Amino acid sequence: MPSSKPGNNASDRRLLGEVLKGVSRSFYLSIRVLPSEMREPVAVAYLLARAADTIADTRALPPSQRLQSLLAFREQVERPSSAEVIDGIVSLIRGNSRGVSRSETELLGSLPQVFDFYEALADEDREQVRRVVVTLTQGMEFDLTTFPAEDSGSLATLESGKDLDRYTYLVAGCVGEFWTLVAMCHEPRMAKWNADHMSGLGVRFGKALQLTNVLRDVPRDLRNGRCYLPKEDLERAGLVAQSLFDPDCSQQAALALRPWIRAALGHFDAAEAYLLAVPRYCPRLRLAALWPILLGLATLEILARNDRWLDPARPSKVRRRWVYGMLARSMLAVPSDRLLRFWIRGLRGKVERALNGS
Repeated sequence: MPSSKPGNNASDRRLLGEVLKGVSRSFYLSIRVLPSEMREPVAVAYLLARAADTIADTRALPPSQRLQSLLAFREQVERPSSAEVIDGIVSLIRGNSRGVSRSETELLGSLPQVFDFYEALADEDREQVRRVVVTLTQGMEFDLTTFPAEDSGSLATLESGKDLDRYTYLVAGCVGEFWTLVAMCHEPRMAKWNADHMSGLGVRFGKALQLTNVLRDVPRDLRNGRCYLPKEDLERAGLVAQSLFDPDCSQQAALALRPWIRAALGHFDAAEAYLLAVPRYCPRLRLAALWPILLGLATLEILARNDRWLDPARPSKVRRRWVYGMLARSMLAVPSDRLLRFWIRGLRGKVERALNGS
């Protein structure tokens, strides 16, 4: 186990800098704005989860072999890690790296340092990281055991709304819970939060973000053999999963989409309550919570207005220019509950009007 405090040496700074930025995309903004005491466990949790996701998504390996490697990786998180086992997992993935990006390859090469960082965390932080990473890998296991291989030409569909709700907890809702407990541990002004209440809001916050991603990514996921829109909802719309490959079915399929957009809006109400429970004099934590809320609601509006949302050539994606403007305005709005409510509810209203066809 390393003797130095995590984050102090050059290797750790590289992990929290270029390696993290390379694999975390927009979430990097939220991590980097966190107070340093929170940033370390959150970043380590993200790096471990992102490495596990790379293992689960390596298309050059059959799902059964990916699952075996994923479970071996989980064991390294649950108990003292073995350099030999980690090296074996890394070598396997690097030797079958079709579809693995350069940034993901760099992360895999840094896994020994990531595990050193993980094992050097304070006991409470390490336990929270362990719990969230184990849960996230259960979500990846769900994907590998529910859906066919991406190149198989087959398609599988979730059966019910309960399946989708459970999935959004496993891959994102648990992160809201983790975030809450880490914040309560490291921010004295949040130590008196009601852990159960705020964790519940945090779970719904995470579900809001993941549900938004699931709905936005339906066209891409279909072509990877995965339909997360539940079979029961498609049947009510008079469709089967295979129908969704036809962009001309977008309007009919919206009958299955819209209820889930409304479900996401309900979760975003909890996310707003979570944000406003963060004290105004904790601007970094507020910004880290605010940015994904704004981005998620803006994405839902685009999706709700996209009359060809099933067309892979017409992705429901927020423009980069909008993101830059949002970041600039957020610096001014973040101390004010009134301005944040006005902004968030304005975006929510746009989604509702889009759903109502106005």
